[in-house]
Amino acid sequence: FAFAMSTMFYTCAEAIPTFLQERYIFMRETAYNAYRRSSYVLSHAIISLPSLLVLSLTFAAITFWAVGLAGGLQGFLYYFAFIVASFWAGHSFVTFLSGIVTHVMLGFTVVVAILAYFVLFSGFFITRDRIPSYWIWFHYLSLVKYPFEGVLQNEFSDPTKCFVRGLQMFDTTPLQAVPDSVKLKLLQSMSQALGMNLTSTTCVTTGTDILQQQGITDLSKLSCLWVTIAWGFLFRFLFYVTLMFSSKNKRK
Repeated sequence: FAFAMSTMFYTCAEAIPTFLQERYIFMRETAYNAYRRSSYVLSHAIISLPSLLVLSLTFAAITFWAVGLAGGLQGFLYYFAFIVASFWAGHSFVTFLSGIVTHVMLGFTVVVAILAYFVLFSGFFITRDRIPSYWIWFHYLSLVKYPFEGVLQNEFSDPTKCFVRGLQMFDTTPLQAVPDSVKLKLLQSMSQALGMNLTSTTCVTTGTDILQQQGITDLSKLSCLWVTIAWGFLFRFLFYVTLMFSSKNKRK
């Protein structure tokens, strides 16, 4: 999920040259009050939406059923919504940076560097509980955090679905190669020690357990979606602010 989310954000880097190539045209036309900066920002956002929707639908349709993600039609719609929101936030972020930097290569360098930190502190490589307190602020600023957590909740939010059963709990341990008969005896010993019945089919890890292990407990799935969308609107506004200081147009 993290690599899928980060891929979408890195794909948005192609928007950097768009405004940089139009910068001088924009400054000339706004200097003569040909149109408002707010009109340019609004039209720039609207024009980008159709391509983002097509790209999101294509990506979602290919990956959702090919990977075998859970949730059925409702799960797919949530998955598609998170992809659209991710592209929207990423495209808005890159557009905002294109209003600050003045060179294409510098813009690509800045975008790649910032997105790398977004991915690092999103909660995939380092869970929220393990991030140092002096870096936790960047975790909440990460654009990748919210769609990543939302998609994970979309996949693992069903508390009745089991992902690891009795014998499977040894699969990622040095006891993986031990015969099943020995594993069953170990389960019996663990049952006596813990005072509970552990068999080969006993569920030991549910989707809720996976979310807790990843530290995904602070926001709901829907909240993650709205936060991702809000990031996109925030960066569009910041892009407008940068245009206010970069042109001599008196019309807002």
